[in-house]
Amino acid sequence: MATETVLVVDFGAQYAQLIARRVREAHVKSEIVPASITAAEVAKRAPVAIILSGGPASVHVAGAPILDPAVYETGVPILGICYGAQLIAQQLGGLVARTGKGEYGRAALTITDASTAVLRDLAPEQDVWMSHFDSIQQMPPGFVATARTNEIPIAALACAARRIHAVQFHPEVGHTANGQTVLERFLFDVAEASPNWTNESIIDRAVSTIRAQVGGSKVLCGLSGGVDSAVAAALVHRAVGDQLVCVYVDTGLMRAGESDQIDATFRAHFGVELIHVKAGDRFFAALDDVADPERKRKIIGECFIRVFEAEARKLSRDGCKFLVQGTLYPDVIESGGGHAATIKSHHNVGGLPADMDFELVEPLRDLFKDEVRAVGHELGLPDEIVWRQPFPGPGLGVRVVGTITRERVELVRTADAIVREEVAAAGLERELWQAFAVLAVIRSVGVMGDERTYGYPIVLRAVTSDDAMTADWARLPYDLVDRISRRIVNEVKGINRVVLDVTSKPPGTIEWE
Repeated sequence: MATETVLVVDFGAQYAQLIARRVREAHVKSEIVPASITAAEVAKRAPVAIILSGGPASVHVAGAPILDPAVYETGVPILGICYGAQLIAQQLGGLVARTGKGEYGRAALTITDASTAVLRDLAPEQDVWMSHFDSIQQMPPGFVATARTNEIPIAALACAARRIHAVQFHPEVGHTANGQTVLERFLFDVAEASPNWTNESIIDRAVSTIRAQVGGSKVLCGLSGGVDSAVAAALVHRAVGDQLVCVYVDTGLMRAGESDQIDATFRAHFGVELIHVKAGDRFFAALDDVADPERKRKIIGECFIRVFEAEARKLSRDGCKFLVQGTLYPDVIESGGGHAATIKSHHNVGGLPADMDFELVEPLRDLFKDEVRAVGHELGLPDEIVWRQPFPGPGLGVRVVGTITRERVELVRTADAIVREEVAAAGLERELWQAFAVLAVIRSVGVMGDERTYGYPIVLRAVTSDDAMTADWARLPYDLVDRISRRIVNEVKGINRVVLDVTSKPPGTIEWE
């Protein structure tokens, strides 16, 4: 069965990716497209439905984004959300007015026509999330109002004959009660989409695509220890078996037990040909007496490239012409949607010389992070890898704030292991985006037993986030913070103080360097 796709037209809203993810949670594939998409392009893509996102602009502002009017004539079912709803009203002959009074946050929605498809069988009163200043005052010909709030008379409208629906509220956010139900009513009752975007179907399609691309050639994958490269490697291995060769560059800056786990998972469990390059000495020598965080990142990146390059050249001479990259769908969106022509600099294999002629294999380029984890679980990767928290490419090298030595890396590695162990024991591992330790290369006075100490502090950093673009500091239970602090001070010799970072992003960043 061909994959049906819903196009999410992005009008600059912060929620466009969230809409796309909610559609996928209903097991329907979604793709984000720019507002400039034409009716001809829509026809070529043949989507099962179109969703118009919200956006920060007013439909009255000169230069505000609009939709090609011919899209409304394609016959494809359309759902407009917030700005998308107002745009539908304005472009199809209604009136959007500047009332001088906005509506933001939680609002009480009253359903006035329960027969409309997207609001069918819902309670007459619903809590919804609003974020708008302009309001729809007059509906286009052929439309009926289906809901209102105390502030606006038209909070939802529909033209059943044309299969066009619009809601002023945001069904994609968690604050809207039954928001997912509204989206699914549109997908299944209006657009008659098929829920065939599943982990199994994703894997089957990826396997077919990979086999068609690489044929009988060898495929190289650079394992970083992170979720994306691990799942990409497992997926390619499912497709081509022993044609896959993985290279793992051990920088000496990895978390506790990470290298052993990678060896055990890919060499022993999957039977993958794994080249484990132990290059810690080279990295520590290059980082000697370097404190500037940007210089550290560049040095680590350069060393990684040189080590990986040496192995890649050997494999290239042996007929390896394909390189696996763990590109995710958000990467594709941020780069404008085009196929990645070069290896991205922020990936571990970034910056390989131009004369190294590899064709990229990107099995995850259609997936969000949560989908990557689900696929990894389906492929049989252990939870320790699938649910591993994001880890910076330079590793612990950027979690030592100051100059790097083996001793300092070992201190932060041991403290970090305690943090992760206690967070997992508290059952919070999947609720936090990241929780880790940072070593600040400063000294503070302490008292241990009858002696004064002069040791390093450990900074405990824990955040919640959906996508790392913004993050809030995690309100960890006090007893958990207490256990972590006592264990670090008692078990990590050289640490005599633990402090808690309570800074959100912005203004801070998640990492310290």
